[in-house]
Amino acid sequence: MAGLKHRSQSRGRAGVAAALAATVVAGGFAAPAFAAAPERGDGDGHRATLRAMRAALDEDAPGVTAQVRDRRGPWNAAAGIGDLERGTPRGEHDRYRIGSITKTFVATVLLQLEAEGRLDLDDTVGRWLPGVVEGNGHDGDRITVRQLLNHTSGIFNVTSDEDFQRTVFGEEFLKHRYDTWPPEKLVAIAMRHKPDFAPGTAWRYSNTNYVLAGMVIEKVTGTSYARQIKERIIEPLGLRATKVPLTDPTLPSPSSRAYTRLSDKPGATIHDVTELNPSVAGAAGGMISDSADLNRFYTALLRGRLLPKKQLAEMRTTVPQGDDRPGRRYGLGLEPVPTTCGTVLWGHGGGIHGSSSVALSTADGRHALAFNFNGPGGDAERIVEAEYCGKDGKAGKGGKD
Repeated sequence: MAGLKHRSQSRGRAGVAAALAATVVAGGFAAPAFAAAPERGDGDGHRATLRAMRAALDEDAPGVTAQVRDRRGPWNAAAGIGDLERGTPRGEHDRYRIGSITKTFVATVLLQLEAEGRLDLDDTVGRWLPGVVEGNGHDGDRITVRQLLNHTSGIFNVTSDEDFQRTVFGEEFLKHRYDTWPPEKLVAIAMRHKPDFAPGTAWRYSNTNYVLAGMVIEKVTGTSYARQIKERIIEPLGLRATKVPLTDPTLPSPSSRAYTRLSDKPGATIHDVTELNPSVAGAAGGMISDSADLNRFYTALLRGRLLPKKQLAEMRTTVPQGDDRPGRRYGLGLEPVPTTCGTVLWGHGGGIHGSSSVALSTADGRHALAFNFNGPGGDAERIVEAEYCGKDGKAGKGGKD
């Protein structure tokens, strides 16, 4: 479920967290600072979730902001610190970088284009992007758009390239944080490597898939994936906090600071990485939003407001994620996430420098949860289980919604 992640720093967890928590790993933070920070949110009907938010903060996550949207309406809360230098608390309405949650937006646009008859998911990538996916065994004429969206293309993941890792996730990031990364450059880096497997024969998460998906959108429509997301999703749903910043490095207010380490060495410096050129993630993870907008988006999506029944069914048609991820499956930019109380949620997680996000909803869109840590850590599973299953893990206030 990774957005951009450092290969050597990602941490695995069981259950919900294993499905959601592959993110950019930041450095640690002093635990006493968390304990001193005020937590907000009345907790009415969501007391277990508020307790979980407080407990979820760890050395890799100074603060958390969240919204739940259910039959009682919206509930907003925040805990921990938003700015370590000033000691100010995390905001309930913070905007933040959503990382790979961007993928659901991109997949939705492509499925809308299919519904309009402007492309077919089983079109080859080579048809729309001739000569782009070539080299070292890659062949765009053997890969379909569908395989991009469900990560069965076999295309090498650009963020696994060693030079990219060093430039983007190491100390060199400080010199390159404002660099622009055209999608063609990201794809070219991936093409230096052999495919992970033959198209359609296995599954592996690859950010390159969605960089290419954004390029397909532009080829089909004649305009950028950013404009298509804005016109087809952001504006119709009134998502006022959501944007595709392309190359704008700033994070709009209200927002908190984002933090990470850029080294695995003990005692490595904690850096403020709030500003960065999001083209480094592009259509694979470059968007900004807030928890309220993400809940509105997934609610609308799962209720059929954005896609016809046929395309929504295609989006929720899943493939296994492989032997190393038993029981886990992935659709088209959308992932089913089981809980311990039996409720299956749908959504996506996302990580990018100093930001780790989760957005989930029940299948009918009636009970949605979105939250963000302003660091790469935090116990995402604790928050999800508290909201949907209750403190003891049994079906709770949201499990039957």
